[in-house]
Amino acid sequence: MSVSVTFLGGLGEIGRNCAAVEIDGKIALIDVGLMFPEEEMLGVDLVFPDWSWLIERRQDVTLVIVTHGHEDHVGALGYFLRDINVPVYGTQLSVEFAAGRIDELGVDAQLHSLPYKEWKKHGPFRFSLLPVSHSIPQAAAVALDTPEGIIVHSGDFKLDPTPIDNNPTDLTAFASLASQGVRLLLSDSTNAERPGFEPSESSVRPAIADVIRDAPGRVIAACFSSHVHRVQQIADAGIAAGRKVAFFGRSMHRNTTIATELGVLKVPEESVLDIKELGALPEDRQLLITTGSQGEPFAALSLMSQGRHKFVELHENDTVLISAKPIPGNETAVSKVISNLMRRGATVVHGRNSHVHVSGHAAREELLTFLNLMRPKAFVPVHGEYRHLHAHAELAARMGVEDVNVLEDGDRLTIDGEKTIVERRAVPAGYVYLDGSAVGDVQNAVLRDRSHLADEGVVIVTVGIDHDTGEIVYGPDLDSHGMMDDPDPVLAKAADAVRSAIEERASGRTDLSEMQKTVRQAAGRVIRAETARKPVIVPVVVEL
Repeated sequence: MSVSVTFLGGLGEIGRNCAAVEIDGKIALIDVGLMFPEEEMLGVDLVFPDWSWLIERRQDVTLVIVTHGHEDHVGALGYFLRDINVPVYGTQLSVEFAAGRIDELGVDAQLHSLPYKEWKKHGPFRFSLLPVSHSIPQAAAVALDTPEGIIVHSGDFKLDPTPIDNNPTDLTAFASLASQGVRLLLSDSTNAERPGFEPSESSVRPAIADVIRDAPGRVIAACFSSHVHRVQQIADAGIAAGRKVAFFGRSMHRNTTIATELGVLKVPEESVLDIKELGALPEDRQLLITTGSQGEPFAALSLMSQGRHKFVELHENDTVLISAKPIPGNETAVSKVISNLMRRGATVVHGRNSHVHVSGHAAREELLTFLNLMRPKAFVPVHGEYRHLHAHAELAARMGVEDVNVLEDGDRLTIDGEKTIVERRAVPAGYVYLDGSAVGDVQNAVLRDRSHLADEGVVIVTVGIDHDTGEIVYGPDLDSHGMMDDPDPVLAKAADAVRSAIEERASGRTDLSEMQKTVRQAAGRVIRAETARKPVIVPVVVEL
């Protein structure tokens, strides 16, 4: 019986992680993540995998297994369940973090938390979650016991010897699987180009403590709200320095509340205040922990940097600690926020000028160690841009793995006995955009139009035409937006050209679409000649 894995996202980009495992005609998904839009995706809010082929086979989709609670792994889950509502399995924190997004969409989801290392049977799938260290508690790898052998998906991981929660990547459990023989390994490639070992999460504790202890006034700390271990270290350092703590930002409130209820985050209740209460204390006793480490325009830190936050106005005695590094695509936004914070007089400490951040992904030597432990028969690097996948594939080949395949979104790998078969572009795997409340309505042509409008502007030409004669009744009136500072002389010449073109065609009733084309071409010729620009020209031809 053959077993296949089809990749819908995460191979060639950071985000949209989603893989479909098929056994006996039934399908299980590992993660349903989102990606944040790139600069050219104008107006787009979020980017999802394309699961249209799964909708066509909705009766075959059996369950979803989530590796951990980061948005690039569970952020699109609610939208998927709105289309195909199947049971979801993961660790307790993972499903609770996912539940917040799902509830917002009004989806009645079937969420099930599983303990580590317990085998679960669901339909033809038998699977287990294995502990791994990552930048979020209760992250997991997924082991699938299939008719073609064991498949292991590492999830996001690192080999942290001293994690904050004392739950390192369980190499003993992985070694047990390896002793049975791993038919296929799918493994995190994010830091495959980075030499050495990634430092432990606990290594940032001294630097964070020094910043908070030595700050003369308020400390405003920003990190991912899901990075509960980092939040814990920041809060511990603040309390040790005699400060009270306020959490603010929507996702920070939600995630710290969940983590506290589950006992994953432990901050004494008497040390936590509302942000208004915190503001009544002396500034050297205040620690604010917030969102916005990635330069999100409406996150608390961005609003502070612009002087638009409702409760916090920055001044020279403030210290801002950004305990993160920009994810790919966010570098410009983060740099702008840092600059604006400094313009307001704040001292800014961040992951590129101090050791206040470490990655949650394994570096090269850790990946080699993991490959050496697992010794898979076949290997596919996952989670990363193509260069990361390629670098990880080279490591696997160096370790003697004979069957190494660098795949991309839409590709399918089938295991059939001793054979491993790769089918390129087996399913659609393009970007699906969330634009406002609409999913999938924005196509690439729309984004090109938005880009054109942003680059060149728009000119609207309004003219009234006699229904019977084709002669001009009023206009042409031209109005431009985003084309140039003083467009009036150019628009006047374009109006003359439009008038002349219409008069040449005025010979009784005319076709409206042809008249619109005439207006667009006449205005466009003049504007291009005068400005070397190609704005979007919208002809509004009214028949009277």
